[in-house]
Amino acid sequence: MVIVPLGYGIDEQYIFDQAGGGNPYGASTIAGGDGSRQPDERELTIARFQGEHVAEIAVRLAA
Repeated sequence: MVIVPLGYGIDEQYIFDQAGGGNPYGASTIAGGDGSRQPDERELTIARFQGEHVAEIAVRLAA
């Protein structure tokens, strides 16, 4: 098993004027217990970045 962390590669991680997920270990979101808060665009961008990063590593490992 290979664990691929997010790292420090995306600027959206460094926006601190609002509550939100995303750290060097991986994409995340802060959700209310009732599900009323959904991931915002910044959190989705971080998640997409990590997904692309994981796919790139998988391609390299498969080669």
